[in-house]
Amino acid sequence: MPRKPIRVLIVDDSSLVRNILSTGLNNDPGIEVVGTAPDPYIARDLLVKLKPDVMTLDVEMPRMDGVEFLRKLMPQFPIPVVMVSSLTQRGKQITLDALDAGAVDFVSKPSTDLARGLTGMMAELCTKIKISSSANVSHWKGKRGQLPYQKRITGSKALAESTDKVIAIGASTGGTEAIRAVISAFPATTPGVVIVQHMPAGFTQMFAERLNNSSAMHVKEAETGDRVMPGRVLIAPGEKQMKVIRSGGIYKVDCQPGEKVCGHCPSVEVMFKSVTQHVGANAVGVMLTGMGADGADAMASMRKAGARTLAQDEKSCVVFGMPNEAYKRGGAERLVPLESIAGEVIKLLVTSG
Repeated sequence: MPRKPIRVLIVDDSSLVRNILSTGLNNDPGIEVVGTAPDPYIARDLLVKLKPDVMTLDVEMPRMDGVEFLRKLMPQFPIPVVMVSSLTQRGKQITLDALDAGAVDFVSKPSTDLARGLTGMMAELCTKIKISSSANVSHWKGKRGQLPYQKRITGSKALAESTDKVIAIGASTGGTEAIRAVISAFPATTPGVVIVQHMPAGFTQMFAERLNNSSAMHVKEAETGDRVMPGRVLIAPGEKQMKVIRSGGIYKVDCQPGEKVCGHCPSVEVMFKSVTQHVGANAVGVMLTGMGADGADAMASMRKAGARTLAQDEKSCVVFGMPNEAYKRGGAERLVPLESIAGEVIKLLVTSG
């Protein structure tokens, strides 16, 4: 029996953009645009009437911006939302606010070479709508604003002594929220953390800065030569592959433009492979929410090299793809609820050799 098309509601104040998105999405046989709305007020009524599977939402609108709408909508009517973002500084900030408020993912409007840019954007939007249609956003029901921070874990003498350890984290769809939940719970004495979150250039630095504001550790976008050390979190820069290397008795990162691996740059697979090679049994690997299998094979290699490994459980994931693949392929030792991951990582750090 043929699968029903994914029903989409488009919300954008520009009639031109609504038409472009409608035409482009309807060209995909797996997607059906069931309605369009020029503002959140009309969108709210159409959501109740049409009950779409996914909503696309403009970031900046005159009567109510996308973030304010999401903060009001998600506690009452959780629905997978893909933001359509501008590449302005304000647009990027609002997009990250939207991810905090419950949006599953985003695409960026082209700023140059409109014809080619629109073709690429529509292909990306179709893919992300299909991914988002299976996203779990039920945990937003009844909540207000972003998820609360986890209680910060108290540091220990054993943790402070584990200076030769490295924590490597991979994430994709839904990952900004999951990463924030884990990192905000780590004490300042936590060993160095390296993270790959699938995100384009221009957004990773802003994400790192925002994460830094909620963390006892220092968080920054990684640059080649940055040392992986206790108290520091390094976020892989968009459109660069990040590797962990050993230089004498210390770990550093190398960030270079490169081909996509497992469909991504930065790629979790690339980072985890480097951790396997250069960190080995001194590593703890964590796979968080995300679509696909990026990093699953390399996490299995990490575990064979003696690293300890965890993956986020299905119930707490927005998309259970990457953690599920990591677990099925023997990479993740066990599946852990998001709220317990930080504590479990600390236990592994202080009990492993």
